[in-house]
Amino acid sequence: MELKGELKDIIFQNDVNGYTIAIIITENKEEETVVGYLPFISVGDNLKLEGKYVTHPDYGEQFKIETFEKMLPETAASLERYLGNGMIKGIGPAMAKRITDKFGEETLHVLKFEPTRLAEVRGITRDKAIEISEQFNENWELWQIVGFLEKFGIGVQNAQNVYKALGTNAIEEIEANPYILIDLANNVDFKLIDKIAMELGFEYNNDKRITSAIKYALSKATLNGHCTVLEDELYKYVSILLGVSNEEIEDCIISLKIKGEIIIEEREDNNWVYLNSYYSAEDNIVHKLLSLDKARNIKKIHNFDSELKIIEDKTDIILSDKQKEAIEAINENNVCIITGGPGTGKTTIIKVILELYKSKKRKTILCAPTGRAAKRMTETTGEEAKTLHRLLEIGKIQDDPKSKFNDYEIAPIDADVIIVDEMSMVDLFLMNYLLKAIYQGTKLVLVGDVDQLPSVGPGNILADLINSEKIKTIVLNKIFRQAAKSKIILNAHRVNNGNTFIKQDESEEELDKDFFYIKEANQEKIVNQIISLCSGRLQSYGNFDFFKNIQVITPTKKGLLGTKELNKLLQEHLNPHKDGYVERKNIDATYRIGDRVMQIKNNYDIFWERDVNGYEAGSGVFNGEFGTILKIDDTEKRIKILFDDEKFAWYQFTELDQIEHAYAITVHKAQGSEFDVVIMPIVQAAPLLLTRNLLYTGMTRAKKLLIVIGNANVINFMINNIDSKKRNTGLEYKLKIAD
Repeated sequence: MELKGELKDIIFQNDVNGYTIAIIITENKEEETVVGYLPFISVGDNLKLEGKYVTHPDYGEQFKIETFEKMLPETAASLERYLGNGMIKGIGPAMAKRITDKFGEETLHVLKFEPTRLAEVRGITRDKAIEISEQFNENWELWQIVGFLEKFGIGVQNAQNVYKALGTNAIEEIEANPYILIDLANNVDFKLIDKIAMELGFEYNNDKRITSAIKYALSKATLNGHCTVLEDELYKYVSILLGVSNEEIEDCIISLKIKGEIIIEEREDNNWVYLNSYYSAEDNIVHKLLSLDKARNIKKIHNFDSELKIIEDKTDIILSDKQKEAIEAINENNVCIITGGPGTGKTTIIKVILELYKSKKRKTILCAPTGRAAKRMTETTGEEAKTLHRLLEIGKIQDDPKSKFNDYEIAPIDADVIIVDEMSMVDLFLMNYLLKAIYQGTKLVLVGDVDQLPSVGPGNILADLINSEKIKTIVLNKIFRQAAKSKIILNAHRVNNGNTFIKQDESEEELDKDFFYIKEANQEKIVNQIISLCSGRLQSYGNFDFFKNIQVITPTKKGLLGTKELNKLLQEHLNPHKDGYVERKNIDATYRIGDRVMQIKNNYDIFWERDVNGYEAGSGVFNGEFGTILKIDDTEKRIKILFDDEKFAWYQFTELDQIEHAYAITVHKAQGSEFDVVIMPIVQAAPLLLTRNLLYTGMTRAKKLLIVIGNANVINFMINNIDSKKRNTGLEYKLKIAD
């Protein structure tokens, strides 16, 4: 059925995916409730909907939308409502009335073709008139693209990227070559694009089709952490995807190689194919690292032994032989790696390096890949640590792996020594940025635990650097006496060595009671245990408050013990609905004052303020930062979040796709963070998730208390599953063959 009408009211809209419940007034002046995906629409819009009537058990008859089209208003009255709905900056209901009173049925023509005439309206300057016209036309063109892409099932979030890249000719260019969407839109299904192209008459062996499939295959591999793919595997994948011959694929690979879009690296065992930016990043890392390492050691401290003794006496730190070896290696080399598990003394080494170089008036900078890791570094050393993004003054850059990363200019770092913690989390491009910023002669110290999970982004930087044996590496493998009292640390090392947990009663009197393993296979009982622990038991046991001390960490997002379900259940018990308090509902979540939330993507633009030791302001909140909702402003349509580093920022309702609840988080999201208490449920999940390094990483997030709840068989499987997915990279190879 077809329904035409004007949008009267929006009852609910998911700001992320555009799912909407709304009221429209039909051509017959009747009100109808409509439900479905209506992105980028506002009150006053004129819509043509196709769909069918359905009966909801609670809300009665509704019109369920299958496809829709936005139409320009046809009368001055509807145009007045359309202009006054707030979509154009500077036009409210009063100004919209003045415009339509002035131009009547001509209003659309003036907005589109004679914008300067808007200056005839009181309160509108010539510049403002042009701005209003540009916004009107841009909104309209953007919606046309949304409508066009929506017909083919392509997500609305891609419309903005497409419009920015192609402008007003977007639809014509896409119809001429749908495969350009592979380069412009994120996470697009190639088969869907291919279907569009086939419907538009593209031939099976069209070069554009094959070329796009090659780039799509390479991009898809990078989303799984790979930097490159085997040439034979690439041919096989593209051939199956398209049904074309290897000869036809080869012609397109040669063409892409000539254009410089891909690089083929010939190794002894096989040929490896890269997207240009990935190859260039690896190549630059190799040259910069070796150049730094081989430069004259101008920051070296002479009379090292006596200087180190002075620092030991001053700080009352007693260093082990291995720690002294590590500090001496840093003094003797421009680039040095310190790796080891928990309790092996990495933090002590960082503290001594700081004191040693500070005593010689050398500038030492501390940094880490995430805000949480930088905060922890600050707490353990007493010196300010920055995120790598903040240190490098990285402004707004594309997180899309297809963008030209290597063209980005980085601010140089003024430092004598740079210490990077949590190196296992640093991906290919972040490492490339860092090395671009370091002056020759600066010392670089890379600290991390190589047995933790690799970075979310592409590459396996720390492991590749260590395995190349080209960079001086000190492996800390002795657990210090104090740390050896911790069952958390002992069990983490046992897991890392392939052994099961210490038995609950084994040497109990000699060890801290900081680790408990609750054997339970039934998922509902595990959920009940988690809720019980979070809502009172741990308060009684050790005065641990959920919102201050406790974090639930799980291997998976899905299922009863995945983050999505656990977040709902924990919110329901720990921060339930209260009458009279404002809430913000989305389809997947309801946000309340007091909720724990986490930023899940980099936002370089968002403004924040902090007023702790004097007022401070800046921009940028990054993936992995935790915060608490302080206020929900339904009038201004925004939420105020206080982050754990004491800064606060306002988020528009339309920006809530950047946050999610953090009552429970995945192990990947927890990496780089530490929490007083960690509760870790372990249940059956995809084998790729159930790995030794995932269990080890989760366990090492706990500082004071770790509670593992789960199935003994699954835990044993994880301990024995060391076949975590190998990443295809070329950094180790390039370092090994470099002169």
